[in-house]
This record gives sequence, structure tokens and C-alpha cells, in this order.
Amino acid sequence: MKAFLILEDGTVFTGQSIGAPREVISEIVFNTSMTGYLEVLTDPSYAGQAVVMTYPLIGNYGICYEDMESDRPWPDAWIVRELSRVPSNFRSEDTIQNFLVKYDIPGISGIDTRALTKILREKGTMNGCITTQAPSQIDQILPKLKAYKTGKVVERVTCREKYVLKGDGPRVALLDLGAKRNIARSLNARGCEVTVYPALTSAREILADRPDGIMLSNGPGDPKECTSIIREIKALYDSDVPIFAICLGHQLMALANGADTYKLKYGHRGGNHPVRDLTTGRVYISSQNHGYVVDTATMDPSVAVPAFENVNDGTNEGLAYTGKNIFTVQYHPEACPGPRDSAYLFDRFMEMMGVNQ
Repeated sequence: MKAFLILEDGTVFTGQSIGAPREVISEIVFNTSMTGYLEVLTDPSYAGQAVVMTYPLIGNYGICYEDMESDRPWPDAWIVRELSRVPSNFRSEDTIQNFLVKYDIPGISGIDTRALTKILREKGTMNGCITTQAPSQIDQILPKLKAYKTGKVVERVTCREKYVLKGDGPRVALLDLGAKRNIARSLNARGCEVTVYPALTSAREILADRPDGIMLSNGPGDPKECTSIIREIKALYDSDVPIFAICLGHQLMALANGADTYKLKYGHRGGNHPVRDLTTGRVYISSQNHGYVVDTATMDPSVAVPAFENVNDGTNEGLAYTGKNIFTVQYHPEACPGPRDSAYLFDRFMEMMGVNQ
């Protein structure tokens, strides 16, 4: 069945329908990872977005449900050059086509994803529509595309109730803003007992459980939409409990302390982004998935100072909070699959909680 991708600038791509055959409007973003498509599909940070995979062949090793980063896929749609319908992998349990249909994710294949990515790089991230109906009146569709907003997606992806991953070490409170499973796993593997809280949990409730440390997770959407969460994070900041924050958590901690954030032209999404430690000068290869960054010019240096920067464009990749046991990073040290260069940050967090590794 034919399918069409219509961008808000009027560009139309024609390909084949994959996954669910329904129509969808979403924000179109691209990911440059060569592998790890299942982890991308099940990363809650993609809620409200349609993902373009720039690697030309997707699905060749099938689906292994054990590798999912959450209970279900989150992108609104899936866009690829070629979809492999016959996987070859001893761990494979399903095909990606069946997986998309099972979770009602529409998509399109057979389009020039390189050309599409170049458009998004040159013009910036834009909204689009995937449909099986041939576009006859583009002018009537474009206003709907331009009006689309991801909205408050954190509430959609967070867990519904508190739960605990048992451990015999320090007790960590993980605020689930759209957390990938490997964040809790990385803490649990170091002996931590991890209590996962829904995103709208009050600081009072978290602190009442007397955690040894607090973890703020990744998540989707515009950080400025999370107004009530930002207020609670400020209360967590004031508590003096050690805090480690990743991605959206990093942005929300900055907003809670008076800094501003802004949207990147086309974001950082992939597994090979170089990040420089501003203290040592060492460069790490990181996995990233974000469309917004902290504007360090708006951060009071008496509150926090830049700790990491993106080597490609100089944007902020982390903050160290002055006089506090708090540090935050924009990238993903728990990346799975992906580079493990920055997994040591979990060890730093353990040391902040008084654990000698």
C-alpha cells in the first residue's frame, strides 16, 4: 500500500505503508544510530515525535523483547529507507513489521531518508503527516501540520504508581519523567535499592522516604511545559540530598534554579556525539536524544557552572552545582546499546552517596 509523508513546508515523499495503516501528524526528528532501533522505539523520550532512522536498513536483527527500554514503543510514527521483513538473529522473537502493527505504530518505508534528513538539518525540525491517502489539496493540510504540538507528554509516559527494585546498598529515589529501564538497572547493578516515583510525585513524599540519593530521569517534550514538576525539583534541590540528573532531568533542574532553555534547530539524536569534560579536557563519545538545551548564559555561576560541552556545536552537556552534591548531564550515560564511555558517572553518584567503589 502506498503511503505519503507530507512536511509542513509542502514537501511530499512517496513510499510504502508499514506498521499500522492509520494517519498521523507528528514532529519529525531523525536519529543517526546504526543499530539499536528497538531501544529507540521504546525510549519514552520520543513520545510525540515521528522518528526517521538515517541508517538505510532497519529491522535486520528483528525484535528481542528483553532489549526494550520500556513496556511499549513511544514514537508516533516510524520512517525508514528499507524495512527488513525477514530478520536474521538467533535472539529474534518477532519482526519489526509485526511489532509496529501490534502497538498500532504507523510508518513509511522506501523514501529517501538522506534527502529528508538534509531538509530537517537545513530548515530545522518540522511537523509532518503520514497518510495512505494521496495528497490532493496540500494547502488544506499544511495549517493542521503547523498547529501540531507535542503537549505535556511527560504525564503520558511516566509510571502510574511507585515501585521498588530491591538492593542491599544505598536507597535511590528515581523520578520517572520517561525513564529508560537501563537507568534503574545501572543503579541496581551497583547495589542500590531503587524506588521509582511517578513524575507528578511531590518532593515532600519523596523526601519522606529518606533516600540516600535522588535520580532525575530523561523524558520527552519541552521542559518548560513541566511547570509543576519544576517546582517540586526546586524543593529537592533545597533538600541537600545528593542528586544526579539526566537529559530532561538536567533541563528541569536548570529551570528550577533560574536558567532558561531553548530548542535546537534539529536536535541531537544518535549514538556518536562527542562530549568534552571541561575540567579534564577529555572527550567522551555519548548517546543522545534531545531537542532542547540549557542556555548557560542565563545560569547564575554562583548556582551552577558548565561541566560538559558538545564538541560539535558547543552547546551545554552538563552542569555542576556550586556548593551542592548535585551534577547533571544532557546525554545518556546509561546508553544501551551505545558507547559506555560515560558509565562512570553512576560511580560518581555512588561516591556522592558515600559509597566507595
